[in-house]
Amino acid sequence: MFHIKLQKWIERISSTINLFFRLLVRLKTIKINSNNLIEQVYIVGPGSLNITLLTACFISMVFTMQIAKEFLYLDAASAIGAVIVIAFTRELSPVLTAVIIAGKIGSSFTAEIATMETSEQIDALYLLNTNPIDYLVFPKVAACFIMLPILSAISLTASVAVSIFVAFIMYDIPSSVFLSSAFKALSISDFLSSLGKSLCFGIIIAFVSCQWGLTSTGGAKGVGNSTTSSVVTILLTIFITDFVLSYFMFQTTGSSIAQANNI
Repeated sequence: MFHIKLQKWIERISSTINLFFRLLVRLKTIKINSNNLIEQVYIVGPGSLNITLLTACFISMVFTMQIAKEFLYLDAASAIGAVIVIAFTRELSPVLTAVIIAGKIGSSFTAEIATMETSEQIDALYLLNTNPIDYLVFPKVAACFIMLPILSAISLTASVAVSIFVAFIMYDIPSSVFLSSAFKALSISDFLSSLGKSLCFGIIIAFVSCQWGLTSTGGAKGVGNSTTSSVVTILLTIFITDFVLSYFMFQTTGSSIAQANNI
C-alpha cells in the first residue's frame, strides 16, 4: 500500500515538473483571460491579507518576548533589534507567509481543479477549444508569483512594527536602539534573499496545487485526498527548498549581528 502511494506521489512530482515546462513553452502563445487573472490575484493577495497580518502580529509578539527576555538577561539589549529583524527578513516572514498561503490558497486551488476534473469540466474546456493551462493554471501561477512577495513584505513590515511596540512596552527598549541595531545588521542581500524565497514558494504552491488537482481521481473522496496530499507536499517542498536556498545564500556570509554590534 505504501509502495503504491509513494509511486503515485513520485509520478505526480514528475508531472508537476512537466507542467512547469509546458507552461514555459506556452508563454509565447498563451491566451490570457484578464478577468480570471484579476480574480486570482485578488484571492491570493487582498483575500489573504487579514490572516497573513494576524499571524505575523502574534508570531512577532511571541518571538519578541522570547528573544528580548533572554538577551536582556545576557545584557545584550543592543542586539535585540538585529536578531529579530534578520530572523523575520531572512526566514520567518517568507516561510510563514508561504505556509499560510499553502493552507488557504493551495488547498482551494487543488479542490477547485480536482472538482472540475472529476466532474469532467476539464474535458469540456477542450471541447470549447480552451487550453486548461491557459484558463486554469497560468492565472493561478501568475497570482502566486506576483502576490506572495508582496504579502511577505507586508508581513515583514507588520512583524517589525509589532516587535518594536512589544519591546518598548514590555521591556522598555527604545525604538531608536531597536532600529539602529536592525539597520546596522541588515543588508540589501537579506531583502533580495527574502524576495527570492517568496518567488520560489509562490511557484511551488501554484504548480503543486494545480497538478494535484489535474491528476485527481475517485470522485468526492479523491478530491479530499488530493487536497490533503497537495498541502502536505507543498509544505514539505517549501521547507526543503528553504533549507537549500538558505544554505547557498548564507553559508559564506559573516555574522551580521556581530558586525552590527562590533563583536
